[in-house]
Order: sequence, then C-alpha cells, then structure tokens
Amino acid sequence: MATWRLPRTPLLLRAAPRLLPAPLRRSGSGPAPPRLPGSLVRSGGFVGGRWVQAAAAFPVLDPASGAELGQVADCGVAEARAAVRAAWEAGPGWSAAPAKERSALLRKWYSLMMENKDDLAKIITAENGKPLKEAQGEILYSASFLEWFAEEARRIYGDIIPPSVKDRRLLVLKQPVGVAAIITPWNFPSAMITRKVGAALAAGCTVVVKPAEDTPLSALALAELANQAGIPAGVYNVVPCSQKQTPAVGEALCTDPLVAKISFTGSTATGKVLLHHAAGTVKRVSMELGGHAPFIVFDSADVDRAVLGALASKYRNSGQTCVCTNRFLVQKGIHDAFVEKFAKAIERELRVGNGFDEGTTQGPLINEKAVGKVERHISDAVSQGASIVTGGKRHSFGKNFFEPTLLSNVTTNMLCTQEETFGPLAPVIKFDTEAEAVAIANSANVGLAGYFYSQDPAQIWRVAEQLEVGMVGVNEGIVSSVECPFGGVKQSGLGREGSKYGIDEYLEIKYVCFGGL
Repeated sequence: MATWRLPRTPLLLRAAPRLLPAPLRRSGSGPAPPRLPGSLVRSGGFVGGRWVQAAAAFPVLDPASGAELGQVADCGVAEARAAVRAAWEAGPGWSAAPAKERSALLRKWYSLMMENKDDLAKIITAENGKPLKEAQGEILYSASFLEWFAEEARRIYGDIIPPSVKDRRLLVLKQPVGVAAIITPWNFPSAMITRKVGAALAAGCTVVVKPAEDTPLSALALAELANQAGIPAGVYNVVPCSQKQTPAVGEALCTDPLVAKISFTGSTATGKVLLHHAAGTVKRVSMELGGHAPFIVFDSADVDRAVLGALASKYRNSGQTCVCTNRFLVQKGIHDAFVEKFAKAIERELRVGNGFDEGTTQGPLINEKAVGKVERHISDAVSQGASIVTGGKRHSFGKNFFEPTLLSNVTTNMLCTQEETFGPLAPVIKFDTEAEAVAIANSANVGLAGYFYSQDPAQIWRVAEQLEVGMVGVNEGIVSSVECPFGGVKQSGLGREGSKYGIDEYLEIKYVCFGGL
C-alpha cells in the first residue's frame, strides 16, 4: 500500500515539547482518582497530526468521587480554526486515496482498539462513571463502527442512467462532502465518535472532533490510536474544551466556511442553536437529538419478558442514554402484575456503586445537576399523586448517585412524562386501549426510539407502523446495532448513523452528462 503525507499546516498553537505530551496533570487535593492507563491518556489537543497545548487547561473529574483525573488543554476558537484548516488541507490527499487504502487504515484503527479494549474501557469508566462491564461493551460497540465502515468504504457505488438521446452518457458520482465537524456527548464518549468518524473517513472526508467537556479523554485516546494506525496528519483532529469555551468553539465550527458538514449528538435545544449557526453557510447537517421513549406493555404481552426488557431499556448507564425508556405505558389488565414484578427485579438485579467495583450495575450520574433533575421530576410527580414503589432518593454512596426509582399512579400532567429525565427514574402510566397508548406515545414533539411488548401479530404490525419514532423495539428493549440505521423523527434529529445508510450523510451526489458521443 502506498504511503503519503501532506505537508503539515502551520498551527497557531503551542506544540507539546515531546512527540507525545506528558501524562495527564493533576492539581489540588481531594480523593485520589482511579488509576488510568498512561499509554493512552493524553492532555493536549490533536491537530494536524501533532499533540498541542492551549493557553489554559480545564479539569476532568471522576463523577463517582469528584476527584480530579487531570487537566486537559482548553482549546478555543483559534485552536478550532487551526484544526479546521489542518483538516481542509489534508482533504484532497485523503479523498484521492484509493478506497482500499482508507479501508485498510480504518481496519488497522479497529484492530488497535480491540488490542487496547480494556484500557479504553477504564478511561470511559473513570471519566463517565458507567460500570466497567458497560464500558467494555461500549468499546466493542465503538470499534465495530470502524470495522463496519472499513468495509463500507469499498462499496460507495455510483450509477449509470439510460439516456433519452443516443449521443449522451449519464453518470452519477458520489464524492465526499469535505471537512466534517463532529460534536459528541458524554454518555457514550467513544461510540458516538466512531459512529460518525468511521463513516466520514470511509467516505473520504476529514474531521474535527469536539468532544464533551466531561469526557475528553476517550476522544484523545482514540486520536492516539488513530495516529498509531497511520491515519494521515490532519485527517482526524480533536479540540477538547471547557464548558466555558464550548459555545464559542461550537459556533466557530458551524460558521467556518471551510467546514462542509456538521454532525452533532446531544440535546434538542443545543441542536437548534447549531442549526441556526450552520444555516448561514448552508452546511450539510445530521443530528441525533433528545428522546422521550415510550415503552408500552399490552395485555397480551409476556410480562416476565417485558420486565427484563424494561430493566435493560431504562437502567443502562443509569438511565443516561438517548434511547432509554422515559415513559412506561402499561395496559390495565396486567398493570399491577407488571409493576410488582418490575419492582422486585429492580431490587434484585440492580446494584449502585463505583463503576470499577465488581457487581456494580448502576454507576453515578454525570454530575449533581443531573441528580437534581431526577429529584425535581420525582418531587413533581409525588406532589400530583404519584406513588414511589421503590427508590426515590439519593444513594448513600455519594452525591452523584441515585437510587433506581419506580413510580406508579403517574399521569401525563407530570414533568417526568413531558420531558426527558436522563436518569434512573421509571414512571408507569396505566392505560385502557391501544389507541390511547399510541396517542400518549405520539404526543411528544420528539421521536427517537419506542418499545412495545405484545404477542398479538396484528397489533404488532399496527403499533409498529403507527409509532412516530425512528426506531422501534418489538418485544426487545435494546435496539442499537452497527448494521441498522440509528436516528429519529420530529425534533429528535436529522439523518441516520450506522448501517449502509450512515455513509450517505458524508457524500454528495454529482450528476455528469457526457455528450457529443
């Protein structure tokens, strides 16, 4: 395979004095943080194939203990623009490389992720808090997108259209859009990057990644492995920044004329702000935004199976996923049995604790603000007549820990049924008819995922088609898969990620009319 490198872009950044920056720095006192794998932990941004420092740094905290994991470069607008420039200059060479070369490099990156999967999982648990077993699962899921899109890179097909006149040939080409700005959340700090970046690089695009301020270490570890894999300088860039810098950096990425594409996963409110910024230069945009997933259990359902699905759908990552169930709708004929079995399963199966402790299934919430929102939703519901079946308060393990909670006697007037909780709270609404359940499920202005349990084939077809969501789980509480399109409808976003459709978000269609033949 041929090797090539573009000339490095002059950067208005302070480069680290060594090829690799010093290990993550700590400042101040307090609880000792978990030990992190030094071979993958980086403190600088990654721009144009170089590790760089910014004028300031910001702390990364362990949400379980509050301990500082270290300080990371606080990149600003200047660093973001330098990263865009580096990506733009690397673009012609990367897009011109044979698809087989891009495929091979993505496959090498995938292999390095698999070789380092345990260390990558430890980084996730340290900065995000999720149980180590879940973090290990995320790394496998994350790596699978590099593997998938390494294969899809060689399947970007054009088309030939039969002409209406004999002296012409009509062709359709697919070409990379250009530089893609990738803005990712903290709840899946590795997988949300590779799901986007894998598709972008396979298509021939170059990228600038702006990771969440709570979890930049995973993005920087991926940069280290990309560098080891031989991904050319400027193709994969990372600009970590603090919460204070995030609005300005986000605006810079969305308004820079060299950026052709924005891909964002996060809240609907933030997505609207980024859409507004991107509109000025009419950029291609794909967004995976907020969810408010319904989980419907009909009288015909297998209740025991529904309970298992409910546990998986609601309490994964302590309820902090965009496809987590937010509203349980249970038909009156089996309502009491479901609530009783669900409560027993919660108490039997779920264990709150530090993500590094064996047996933990529920780690901390990302920060105290997240805990406060769960408390507010419970307080509002109880004040309007809801009953706490189990849980309902902060856990003694620490300030960011909350008991897995189940509420009954819930109505649609309560906050927990009107907005996404993003925490370990399961509110149960009793309903009478199928039509009523579907109406409640579709009443939200978002529509990412939806779930329902039924053993009636006719009902399954009706409800699956009627639910206003982008993804439906039928008798299944987990739907994410690298082979399947991920995305929503309404205000849950634009476009799809993963699957054979995901690469299309990074391609332009060009029509060529070849005349005079």
